[in-house]
Order: sequence, then C-alpha cells, then structure tokens
Amino acid sequence: MAGSTDHRAAQRADLLRFAQGSACQGGFGYLDDAGRLDPSEPMPLYVACRMTHVFSLGLLAGEPPAEGGPDRTELARLAQHGVQALSQGPLHDARSGGWFAAMEPGGSPEGAKAAYAHAFVVLAATSALAAGVPGAQLLLDMALDVMESHFWDEETGTVVEQWDSAWTTLDDYRGVNANMHTVEAFLAAGDVTGDSTWHTRAGRIAERVVALARGNQWRIPEHFTADWRSLLDYNREMPADAFRPFGATVGHGMEWARLLIAVDETLGEDAPEGLVEAAVALNDRAIADGWAADGEDGFIYTTDWDGTPVVRARMHWVVAEAICTATVLHRLTGEQRYATDLQRWWDYADTFLIDHALGSWHHELDPENRPASGTWSGKPDVYHAYQAALMADVPTTPSFATALAAGREQPTS
Repeated sequence: MAGSTDHRAAQRADLLRFAQGSACQGGFGYLDDAGRLDPSEPMPLYVACRMTHVFSLGLLAGEPPAEGGPDRTELARLAQHGVQALSQGPLHDARSGGWFAAMEPGGSPEGAKAAYAHAFVVLAATSALAAGVPGAQLLLDMALDVMESHFWDEETGTVVEQWDSAWTTLDDYRGVNANMHTVEAFLAAGDVTGDSTWHTRAGRIAERVVALARGNQWRIPEHFTADWRSLLDYNREMPADAFRPFGATVGHGMEWARLLIAVDETLGEDAPEGLVEAAVALNDRAIADGWAADGEDGFIYTTDWDGTPVVRARMHWVVAEAICTATVLHRLTGEQRYATDLQRWWDYADTFLIDHALGSWHHELDPENRPASGTWSGKPDVYHAYQAALMADVPTTPSFATALAAGREQPTS
C-alpha cells in the first residue's frame, strides 16, 4: 500500500539509486528525467547541498540498497564527495567567502550570494556531521560564520536575501522562502551543535511569519521590501517562477506548518505563542485553496490573495510537504482527518508523481496530471521526496539527521 512502512523504505532506496547519478566533478549536477546529468543545465548550489544532505541521511539510516543503488560504502563516498566539493570545489568562493549560486555549463560562476542556497549549505553540513563525514565540522563552521556575518539581521529577526559576489551590495528584496529554509537549517544546526542560539533564531523567524500569515487569512505573503513592507503584486507578470512566484504558494503553507510544530517542540516553554494553532490554520488554508481547486486531484501551485487559482500546474514538492505535514499533525493531535489526508496524498503520489519506470518523482505535472516542464525540467534532486518517505520513521524533533544518528524511531504506520 502506498505510504506503508515497506513502501516508504522502497521509496527511500530507489530515490538514493536515482540520485547517485548526480555525482560529478565539482559536486552534484542537475539530473534529467532518466537520472542522467544534463550538461545544458547549471550546477546549482542548492542541488549540491540537497544531494549531500540526502546521501548523509541514507548513510545514517543504514538501510538495504535498491538493486543498482548505493550501499553503505558508496553512500559514505557520495556524502564525502559532497562535503569536499562544498568546502573546496568551484561553488565555494575561496577569495570572498561564501558560495556562488551556481556554476554555469561553461564553468563560470553565477556570482550572487543567496540566503536560500546558503541555508542548504548549513543543512548539508549538519547532516554530514551527524553522519560522521570527514570535513563536515569545518564546512558547518564556515557556513554558520557566513550566515552570522552576512545574512542574519538581528534587528528584524530574519535573514536578508541576496548579496553580490563580493559582499558589497545587498539586494533590497526580502523573501519568506529563504527564511523558511533558514528555519529548517537553524533547527538542524542547533540540534547537531547543541547551541540554542540557532533554535532561538528559528523561533524569531517563525514568529514573524505567523504574524504575516494571520493578518492575511493564513495565505503567506512571500515578497517584501527591505523594511518588510509586503509586495503583494510581486511577479504578477511571472506567476510560475520557480522560487518567487506571484501570490500565495500553496505548498509553503503546509511546509511552514510542519516547521512551526518543530519550532514549538524544540523551544518548548520558550516558543512563541500560538505556533501549533497557526500550523493547523496554515495547513487547513492550503488544502482548502489548493487541493483539486480546478476539479482535478492534486495541489495547484499558487493562488491569488482571495484563493483564486493562478498557476494550476502540480509540483511534486507540494505533495511531499503535504505528506510530511499530515504525518506530523496526526502524530501531534491523533485526529483521524490527518491520517485520511496522509493516505490520500500518498495514493496521489503513487498514481501520478512516482515514476515507477525510471525512478524518482516527476517534478511537475500539468492540470490534467500529465508530466510537464513549464517551471521545472527534469528531476534535479530528491530532497523533498526522500524526506516525505522518511518522516513517519523519525520523530518530529530533533531534525532528520540528529534523530537518525540517535537511533530514535517513531512507530510506523
């Protein structure tokens, strides 16, 4: 059955089998639909980090490999390859510090230094450190230093968005997406280092986003000026942008819901008030606005601020996050409706998203649930899908790698 213990384990093994094809000189590259490196695509920093993170999780889990998939020795090699590439490879800016957003196919760096991708450097380093990968501690120290020096804004309790390559010019844009992944990274950093500063900062970001969403009918504004004034019309002319789409991003409502619960559990009595209630409201709004909004099963990508569908394509990561959030909410509340949702999301993924022939998940479907490439081409990484297949087998907190390293497993369903 889709979503069962055996199904999840098989998914994890096959995702690792598919992902191993991304290894290349300098890091991990962009995969096409069949799991081959696509030489026409850049090598994005976030992909290199996500693959390092996932291979580290696979190493920690120690599960039997899929046929043709990496065994424990190979997973250790792949995780080590990721750490070395991020520490010493072309994505790392040895002169100015930090990491380039991507390496272009011709070998030149894309010079911007973005908080979104740097958050994934932190996440990759924490997972590699938990897995005992040599060099991971140094990588994490480097990454946290960059976050502290260039991205963390103590006054606002958020991260800024993007600098030029020399760290001389800061972009005026502020974004919630980068802050969301920073929450994930800071929770993981606090878990693996024992330094509660990172947990507290995750809580400060979460508190701000809850206030923004509460004031907007639980549809999260994503785009802001430098002084955090909302830009509700931002990218109206490019509504299907992969990272900064216009309107409310349905999947982020559910992704934030899971992270808010993790922040609440991590901080305990020091957590900002109302995080669990906000998580429930965000999840409810996302499902009401996004699921089968045009009559076909699946979550649409975005809506206008009144809930009207805007981009009706279905993105794989949205369902993966819906699976994670339903798992966490059911674990927390025991309410049957979350178990029902969880099975529905897994059944949908198994029917439409999981590529049973070639492996991994189709990254995008059209409104009729056919594979598409309007926003995403190929299958560049397995981060969202792997975490969806892992969520039921680890606690909500601590973060994935720390939980696996400690051997703490939840009862599976």
